[in-house]
Amino acid sequence: MERIEAELLTDGGNDAVVRLPGRRFPGVLVQGDSLRILRGDVAELAAACEQGDLDEARDCAGLLLAHLDALLARYETALSEHELPRPY
Repeated sequence: MERIEAELLTDGGNDAVVRLPGRRFPGVLVQGDSLRILRGDVAELAAACEQGDLDEARDCAGLLLAHLDALLARYETALSEHELPRPY
């Protein structure tokens, strides 16, 4: 394991925005349990699609999109607060 110093652009919650040394742009640090939940959401969407259940697939996709939109909004807010450009 290597110890480094990183720039923390938000609080250290479940989806902290962090810039690692040598990186131009920050990233979002997703905790393992949150990553597992996100993976489960994608698995539910895939299963609903496979079963042809479009209503369930639509609901799953909507929840997944809302979660990702929230992560992206937090990321963009952190960049704006620190006057950093977006990588896109």
